[in-house]
Amino acid sequence: MFNGQTIIPAVKNMQDFEKVLERDEKFFVALELHISQLGSVRKYARKADKKMILHADLVQGLKNDRYAAEFLSQTIKPAGIISTRVDMLKTAKKNNIMAIQRLFLLDTIALHTSLQLARTIKPDVIELLPGIIPSYIRKVHEETGIDIIAGGLIETEHDVKQAIDAGAKAVTTSRQDLWKAV
Repeated sequence: MFNGQTIIPAVKNMQDFEKVLERDEKFFVALELHISQLGSVRKYARKADKKMILHADLVQGLKNDRYAAEFLSQTIKPAGIISTRVDMLKTAKKNNIMAIQRLFLLDTIALHTSLQLARTIKPDVIELLPGIIPSYIRKVHEETGIDIIAGGLIETEHDVKQAIDAGAKAVTTSRQDLWKAV
């Protein structure tokens, strides 16, 4: 799925992006970019043979609707799109872009609703937040059969190891001290 890459750097700004371009990892997550930066990030990522996974819900200046989903899928063409939104995920899948459903562990009602949504949408991957609860990494994977990546509140190498040991295929983190492979 991520070519064996277990840590997926998450970039919050252009300085983080420049550091990712110098690293060996192929995949990275783009967070909190402005819509005007998407084209250049895509261009430089492709030039460096990097695969951008775009967190669509966090793109500044972009409304989260069907038209935004079509724009991202047809114009930006990232390797993957992360979202909580049905239209965004369905459009990504329709355009052969990896659809990653972001699932927040808020309470049992939110979990139940998100699991029903996952069964309906059938995303390629689920990003589970916070990613520091190993028992839920296992539970969500068992209930959906969908690969899991863990993110949110990952602060130590121990957190990364626990998530991977619990069955997460990878961990997303903006903490540069954790970007090295485990």
